[in-house]
Amino acid sequence: MTSPARRTVLRGAALAGAAGFCAAACGSANGRDAALPTAPVELGAASEVPVGGARLYRDHKLVVSQPSEGQYKAFSAVCTHAGCVVDKVEKGRISCPCHGSAFDAATGKVLAGPAGAPLPECPVKAEGGRLVAGPAA
Repeated sequence: MTSPARRTVLRGAALAGAAGFCAAACGSANGRDAALPTAPVELGAASEVPVGGARLYRDHKLVVSQPSEGQYKAFSAVCTHAGCVVDKVEKGRISCPCHGSAFDAATGKVLAGPAGAPLPECPVKAEGGRLVAGPAA
């Protein structure tokens, strides 16, 4: 019986390593379950989110918008295309730096692909002037 050629073994190892690197760097393949908090998380002062605007909480992988005064919505900041974390929120648009996907900050809906699914919504509320996101929020 002959053993696989050295080149075949090395090529397989390189491909496996690249796949593992991408999975670690990009998060989950679909991004849908990658970043929603499993426990309540305090984000900061509710006043930091402008009416009609949104703010990225990169450390918690969340985007919080305030479409109308006192109404807050939170979404995962993990792109549903490849699992990259979005990098900016401007003029009601959440942008992903990896492949150019964009989402509506008020609804989480896809504005530009390649993402095909909206950002998952996360419960959020203002308590004593502070924003709290996650289960039981």
